[in-house]
Amino acid sequence: MNYYEEIKEKLIDNEIYEKVKDYSKERNRVKTYYEVGELLASAGKHYGENIIGEYSKKLVNEVGKKYNKRTLYRMRQLYYLFQNEKVSPVGTQLTWSHYRALLAIKDMNKMNYYINRCARDNLSKRELEKIIKENEYERLSEEAKIKLIENKELDMLDEIKDPIIIKNKSNVDTNNIREKALKKLILDNLDSFLFQLGRGYCYVGSEYKIKVGNTFNYIDILLYNVIYHSYVVVELKVTELKKEHIGQVQLYMNYIDSNLRNIGDNKTIGLIVVRENNKYVI
Repeated sequence: MNYYEEIKEKLIDNEIYEKVKDYSKERNRVKTYYEVGELLASAGKHYGENIIGEYSKKLVNEVGKKYNKRTLYRMRQLYYLFQNEKVSPVGTQLTWSHYRALLAIKDMNKMNYYINRCARDNLSKRELEKIIKENEYERLSEEAKIKLIENKELDMLDEIKDPIIIKNKSNVDTNNIREKALKKLILDNLDSFLFQLGRGYCYVGSEYKIKVGNTFNYIDILLYNVIYHSYVVVELKVTELKKEHIGQVQLYMNYIDSNLRNIGDNKTIGLIVVRENNKYVI
């Protein structure tokens, strides 16, 4: 069997397909690269590991510069990935650009998490690279990771990243930051903050005024989750967690449950954002 000629023919066909049928070129590209990866794996068994280097030199000259040694290795990785049948079935929906970001990940549970995130939320390659760089998977709780491995549904609290990343475009000194300044950082980058919490969050208000007995109180940030049908009270503290913080948030949660929660809503959730080793954890 002439592995090289078959690989060359598949890659040339793919180049033609990309020019003619733009609407489905990504699916065809992944399919082609998988098939080439299978051929490379088989050729390696017959002719040794160096065959990829030999093929890449010829393909760069005869088909295109992008078919270098590194790209061929990635194609073979793609084949091994699907051959093992450990990858999420939705992985076939991703583009080759996504796979280039994913193939460096060795932990299959971690890779499956990012594959599912891309498919569920239509993440671009740039968005995928961003959440990988921010170690989003590592910031999930151990309980959430076990649920993912067992293919169980995550609940609202499972999706919250901890520690959370609060953008600081204004270069505020976070070592001596006050709660009002921390709140402003969050509100100035609200989309980013909500993204850290998970899906379905809507902003209700900040310094949300409530009256408990004869005293007015102010909730730092009040959110509502449209997926889980629950109000979310967020309190910001620039110190470590204290017992009185929990009592304060519980008071606010009880008020929301008694005065805002509708029949179809679930009970109010309370989140306390506190400082720990100069990070903010929930």
